[in-house]
Order: sequence, then C-alpha cells, then structure tokens
Amino acid sequence: MDDNDTPTSIRKFVSVFQYSRVALEIVWSTSAALTVTMALTTLVAGVLPAAIASIGGLFVDAVSTALQQTGAVAEQARADVLFYVLVEAGLVVLMTGAQRINAVCQSILRVLLGNKINVMILEKALTLELAHFEDSEYYDKLVRARREASSRPLSLVIKTFDLFRDIIALLTIGIWLFQFSPYAVLLLGLAGIPAFVAEAKFSGEAFRIHRRRSAERRMQIYLEMVLTREDGVKEVKLLQLGKLFLQRYVDIFKNIYKEDRSLVIRRGFWGYILGLLASAAFYFAYGWVGFAAIAGGITIGQMTMYIAQFRLGQNAVTSSLTSVNGMYEDNLYLSNLTEYLEHKIPEQTGVERVGPDPADGIRFENVSFYYPGSQSPALHNVCLHISPGESMAIVGENGSGKTTLIKLLTRLYTPTEGRILLEGMDLKEWDIETLRQKIGVIFQDFARYQLIVGENIGIGDVEDIQEDTLIEEAAKKGMADTFVKDLPKAYNTQLGTWFKDGKELSGGQWQKIALSRAFMRSKADVLILDEPTASIDARAEAEIFAHFRDLTANKISIIISHRFSTVRMADHIIVLEKAEILEEGSHQELLQADGQYATLFNLQAQGYQ
Repeated sequence: MDDNDTPTSIRKFVSVFQYSRVALEIVWSTSAALTVTMALTTLVAGVLPAAIASIGGLFVDAVSTALQQTGAVAEQARADVLFYVLVEAGLVVLMTGAQRINAVCQSILRVLLGNKINVMILEKALTLELAHFEDSEYYDKLVRARREASSRPLSLVIKTFDLFRDIIALLTIGIWLFQFSPYAVLLLGLAGIPAFVAEAKFSGEAFRIHRRRSAERRMQIYLEMVLTREDGVKEVKLLQLGKLFLQRYVDIFKNIYKEDRSLVIRRGFWGYILGLLASAAFYFAYGWVGFAAIAGGITIGQMTMYIAQFRLGQNAVTSSLTSVNGMYEDNLYLSNLTEYLEHKIPEQTGVERVGPDPADGIRFENVSFYYPGSQSPALHNVCLHISPGESMAIVGENGSGKTTLIKLLTRLYTPTEGRILLEGMDLKEWDIETLRQKIGVIFQDFARYQLIVGENIGIGDVEDIQEDTLIEEAAKKGMADTFVKDLPKAYNTQLGTWFKDGKELSGGQWQKIALSRAFMRSKADVLILDEPTASIDARAEAEIFAHFRDLTANKISIIISHRFSTVRMADHIIVLEKAEILEEGSHQELLQADGQYATLFNLQAQGYQ
C-alpha cells in the first residue's frame, strides 16, 4: 500500500464527522430538554455497570468470608452480604430507570425530529426553481435527502451519546483493571480494533453503493406508481404493459440484490473472523485472572469482579467502535441532507411591488432561452409588446416554444438572453410574490388536487379560499357550476379517488374545475390560459372564452389554443415556429398575409365543413 494512502484514508474518515455538528444543532433545536435528559441518562448508564460489577465482587468475597469464618466476623460478613445485595439492587433499579427514560426520550424525539427534517426539506423545495425539479441529478439529491435523512440526525446523536457512555464505562473499568495489570487494559483496547477497521470499510462501501443507486430506486418507484395509480393503469391494461414493467422492476431488484448480497456476505465473514479475535482476547484474560486467583494473587471475589469488568469492558469497546462506525455511516448519509439544504439558490426576487409605467403592459426584448444542456434554443430573439386591456393568442406546433414563453413570463424560468418587462420594469426587479399575485395562469397539464371541490377552485386565490360566494362565482365563469350542484355534497364533495368517498370527474369536468380556479384569481392583472380546454367541446369552449373576454376587458389576457375559433377572438395573434415569431397581427391581417397562420386556419376550417 502506498505510504500516502493511510493518511489520506484517515483524513477522509475523520472529515465526514463534520456533519455531527449539524445533527446536534438540529436535534437541540428540536427539543433541548429531551436532548439534555438523554445526555444525563446516558451518563448514568455509562457509570453504573462498572460499579455494579465491583459491588458483585465484594458480594462474593463477603459470602466467602461468611462461609469460612465464625462468630463476630461471620456475623459482619452476613451483614455485608445483605448490604451489597441492597446496594446492587438499588444501582440496577437506577440504571434500568435511566435506560427506560432514555428510550422514552428517543421515541419522542424521533417523532419530533422526523417531522422537523421533513419540514426543512419541503421548505427548501419551496425555494427551488422549476429547473431544479427538471434536473435529474438535482432531483436525485432531493430523493436521497428525503429517503433517510429524517432518521439519521437522531441516530447520530444517539450513537454520540452511546459513545460517551462507553468511554465513561471504559474509563471506570480501566481504573479497576489497572489494579490487576496495565496489560489487561491494553489487551482490552486492542482486541476490538480489527473489527472496527473492517466495519468502517464496509460502512463506507455500503454508503457509496446506496448513493449510486438513486436513479435505479427512483425508476422502481416510478414503475410502482405506473402499475398502481389510476391515471396510468388504463393504458397499462389496454396495451398489456404490466408484464414488461413488472419485469423491469424485478430486474432492477436483482441487480441491487446481487450487489447487496455480496456486501452482506463479505461483511458477515470478516465480522465473524475478526470477532473471534475479540473472543480469544477475552478467554485469554479469563484464564489469566483464573490462574491469578489459583496462585493466591487475588481473592475469589476479585476474580469474579475482574472477569465481569473485562466482559463489560469488551462489550464497551465493541459498542464504542460500533458507535463510531455508525456515526461514520450516519455522517455519510447526513452529507446528502446537508448537500441538499445548503445548495445555493440564485436570488429569485427583487423588492419592487409597483412598476414605473403601468400603461406599458408586457414587453419581451430580444428574449432567448436554452434549457440546461441543450444546444438549440427553446425561444430565440423574441420581441413582442402587449398593452393593458389587450388580448393576445399564441399559436404554433408542439415544441415551438409557446409554453416556454409563458413560463418565462411567470418567472418559472429566467431568460438566457434579453429581458422581460412588466409595467416598465424588468421581472428580476419585481418582488416574486407580488409578481405572481399579478398573474393568473392555468396550464394544459393542470393539477388535479385530491381536495374538496371548493378548495380545488379556491386555491386559485389562497387569500379567499374560504369565501364561498367568490368560489361559486368563479365556478359559474368556468362553467363548473352546472355539474358541481349535482355532486353528492356540491362544493364539499371530495374529488379524486385517493380518499374516502372521493368522486372522480371526467377530463372535461376537471378542466372546468381548473378554469374556475383561474377565474378565481380576479385580482390578477394578467390572465393566461395555456391550452386548458382540450377536453371541452367547441361550443363550451366558445362560451368559456366569451366569459374570459368579459372578465379580462381591462386586463392583459393571453390564450394558447389549437382551436382557431377561439384564437380569432384575440386582438393580437403571434405564430411561433422553431422558437421564433414567424408572424403576428390580427386575425384578418394574418389571413390576408396568406402565410402559416392562414394555412393552419384553412386546414382546420375544412374539418368543420
């Protein structure tokens, strides 16, 4: 082995313990009282075993004296026997109580800490940009942080306390064994080191394997979801995908199992072999103490005490080394949590709440955007202006950049080049909360919340989620009221199938709920509908957009739709093709230009003839 390898390995081993401070801070902030109680009971549990063993030795000597002597000496010895029994019983009661209190504290703290860590992870998720969730590598960080980090901080603190307990026990035991022989103390310390080194190696290997598998485990979770969720099971059955997906699930398991089995076998083999060394050390000491008693160097009670002390010491060494290895492994896993929580998020928000020129509306100035890792732009050099009170429609083939443009306007993404202004001010300078209150948007892939009807609509404006009148008004504008009133509990009906008495809706009904959610945002200055009416018939869509025009008479409205009967109602239309604006103008102007818009319009018109 290279001479430089050992110091490097030691540095790598020691470096992971930097996360112990993080764990202690989290646990302390969760409950200082429980943490202190755990520390004190751990201290008591560390001191008492050696004391109990020493009392046991005195008890044996007292019994031996009572058997061998007569008269007053025997009488005193019998009194000593009773005293030692009572003292040892009291110490055992105290130690058992300390252990029980410690276990209760751990159980309570585990629940509190699990919730705290999950809240920290979710709070961090709220600060992330959309691009983070679309980045598979970063999403793996989130998955790794959520998988075990909620239990690891407490586990680390418990092992730290256990280590302190074992160190205290070893110091106490060492004082007693030193009276017998300093070499007994040295033998006790050296016996557990080989097993410790092997365990440290396997702990690190287990962590690296676990970390490397994030993507595979995520694929397993995805396959489980496809095979068991109602939104995927229809196609799975009709296309007969069940066996294919199940086989992929099993194949992933087999790969994971093969690697795990190898690690477990090697870990178990070396644990057994090196554990034999510790057993050999104990029985060497066992015989050593026995022959010392035969030679008359120590009493029978002292022999009993030293054997018990050595056994306790050996257990303490093994336990302390196990704790250190466990701390090492917990620190490795905590690095996932820390890596996730400390990920630097670019400052998303400015501080401005009012633009300098409200009459200027929205401007895109030479805006281009590239998705991470992509060489071709999703939008390229886009320039457009939308005035207050103006309605704009966006048309184009799939992949032309329509939805990307909306995500840039709502600051789900930041332009790679150029800038977007609202009321004469760059979006970067707007307070993000204020900006998003000014914009109402419903995407084609809108969420189907497993909530009651009223909440499904009311979350369009969280501040008014309890205002039944506003919710019902929004439902009328979204044309959802016509079927909501026929549901079992009207606006209090549970939607979806995840919870008891949940009512599943048709695709068109869900879209009307989503549209009603958009209409709920009555305070917004900009309202955007991104192809939200694909499952609604043409007549219903025409009615909805008539409502939409009335609602947005003094607002900016943006519509993305493939139906030209809707698009033609807009004041201004832009045609996107290959990430660029190909044409723009009113419906009549674009028809007269006889370009791409006119071609698409005439093709669709023929379908209705």
